[in-house]
Amino acid sequence: MPLKISLSAFGRLLFSFAASSALLTGAFAIDANALGGEISVTAQMHHLRLGDEQEWSNFPLQPEADKLELQFEAEQNAHAATLRLRQQDVKQKWSVELNGSEVGNLHIDENDMVVYFDLPAKTLADGQNKLIIRQIGTKVDDVRVGEITVDDRPVDKVLGEAKIAVTVVEANSERTLPARITILNEDGALQTADAASNGHLAVRPGIVYTSTGKASFGLPAGKYQIIAGRGFEYSIDEHTITVSAGQKTIHQLSIRREVPTDGLVACDTHVHTLTFSGHGDSSIEERMITIAAEGIELPIATDHNAHINYQSYAEELRVRDYFTPVIGNEVTTRTGHFNIFPVTAGAEVPDHRSDRWRTTLDEIFATPEVRVAILNHARDMHGGTIPFGPKLFNDVAGENMAGWHMGFNAMEVINSGATQTNPLQLLHDWMTLLNRGYQVTPVGCSDSHDVGRHFVGQGRTYIRCQDDTPGAIEVDQAVASFLQGKVAVSYGLLAELKVNERFQSGHLGSPEGDEVTLDLRVLGPHWVEADTIMLFANGKLIRQESISSRAGKEASGEIWADGWTMPYPQHDVHLVAIATGPGIESLHWRTAKPYQPDSTDPSTSVLGCSGAIWLDADRDGKKQSAHSYAKQIVARHASDLGQLMKSLAEFDEAVAAQAANLLQASGQSILSEAVQDALARAAKPTQVGFKNYLDAWRQVQLAQLPK
Repeated sequence: MPLKISLSAFGRLLFSFAASSALLTGAFAIDANALGGEISVTAQMHHLRLGDEQEWSNFPLQPEADKLELQFEAEQNAHAATLRLRQQDVKQKWSVELNGSEVGNLHIDENDMVVYFDLPAKTLADGQNKLIIRQIGTKVDDVRVGEITVDDRPVDKVLGEAKIAVTVVEANSERTLPARITILNEDGALQTADAASNGHLAVRPGIVYTSTGKASFGLPAGKYQIIAGRGFEYSIDEHTITVSAGQKTIHQLSIRREVPTDGLVACDTHVHTLTFSGHGDSSIEERMITIAAEGIELPIATDHNAHINYQSYAEELRVRDYFTPVIGNEVTTRTGHFNIFPVTAGAEVPDHRSDRWRTTLDEIFATPEVRVAILNHARDMHGGTIPFGPKLFNDVAGENMAGWHMGFNAMEVINSGATQTNPLQLLHDWMTLLNRGYQVTPVGCSDSHDVGRHFVGQGRTYIRCQDDTPGAIEVDQAVASFLQGKVAVSYGLLAELKVNERFQSGHLGSPEGDEVTLDLRVLGPHWVEADTIMLFANGKLIRQESISSRAGKEASGEIWADGWTMPYPQHDVHLVAIATGPGIESLHWRTAKPYQPDSTDPSTSVLGCSGAIWLDADRDGKKQSAHSYAKQIVARHASDLGQLMKSLAEFDEAVAAQAANLLQASGQSILSEAVQDALARAAKPTQVGFKNYLDAWRQVQLAQLPK
């Protein structure tokens, strides 16, 4: 028999859980009665998913159903009415159908939000009504949907019960600032407001970006948390408000710059619009507002296979003083995506039809003024290709197994719109490329196509150059500094590293004495935490410490600082500091779950990477990569394995791994008895380096087996 629960609230409410229907259709069916002018269809949240495959481990193994069917009594609506619901973790397309007609789709957004749908006149029927929420498509998607009501008023009346005016100012000067305003209801979900995007606002459920620091919007009567912020560098201010129907309230929120970034330009190298890329949801006008409000000073326009100039749009929206726009392009091919900049206005778009990286990159660098080519999201599949997947890439040797031309000069190590299950994976790949001898700048970016979901500037790259006037940044100077590796990558944290008090990322430093002094610092606003600082030499973790609470430093932007020392290296190495911390759950700046996950673990992280400092240990005035050293050693001793192993004893694991790769490439199998016998008498770092290479080589062989 069906389970029946009788409740009383402003009238009698009857829920009927139709178990037999659920078994037959995979649906969860509910009956409800009207509560005055509002019908409560279900007060609960329901877990839905097609199939048995679990998307995330924080959802039950088995869903309640694959779709939600809700039956309720109503009268036909003579005028527009409103459907309200709460949704969580929606990544795929889900339709919302009432009485056989589609009234809309759930918002494709993993955030917890309350959304509203317009019900035109006569959408409701006298008597029984049926609401169905079902997935369109078959990709796995764990979602929760519920707290559904039908209101007999139109959407603007439901949302406009109370009027709110918010002003965001800089705490010290009281001047208004472009900002993001986040609105949470009493349950902590993003609350849709009665507001629309216009010449100074970019609006999505629970999010209002303002380019002027001022915003007015309506809300249903109730209790809310209003949060104002301006990206990574700024504090947030929070107000809790309770508003009644017919009430008008005014609120001023004050924020201040907390993270010291003098001499650093905030750059997002991967920015899209719906207007010119054809997907996502951000119009070009909304993009100008969000760039200003997230504090990005050097945005690169990278719509797919198009050269877009933000200049006129920024001027029209009156935000041009907040940033210096740069024309770029995401050259989108079947075998990889490359962001390029700067591009001369009016330049011909590079041909993106080739599958050969050599052809694509030649086209890119033949484009007037282009000096940067970034390999994007190298661990994600696009067009059937994963550039740094094991089938194509040995991630210990830094070798493309198909012989593709590795002519890019930068790569994304954090893409906040396409995060990795292992947040350090792309950083390891980048350090491997440095060991291989490639001059590659690490990049943080957002890959934002949206206003509120994967928003602009969350992942970003800080470039060391003059930053006094955000609207007049010297682009040539910024590009030169970027190509020299004078950068830091930020995704909620900044990690600073100095060697001997003067060498920073992008520098080649000559150590003095018997040891090297290191100054490390981790920065972030008060609403971010860090828990670990790591130091890598040639990609090997050589020191790691836990970061304790920063009590008393909340407003300083400094989370942790210390001085370390290390022995003088025997050969050239690159040093990199990486800080990590727990992901941000707060919906004012939430970190996204992995984009193409390797597991069901939904955990997220923040991180900061210092960029690379090279130590010129042999004092020859140039960077000697691990591959360069290995090439010299193998050339001298390939025929004398005992002497080769003896020579490698003076070098680290990275050099040994490169030597293993060169031996294998020369036709000497590292699995041969001769190599293994010589390796058994080798130094420990040499053995580890050879083993690391062999493990990666085996992964490649397995990945290349016919499916």
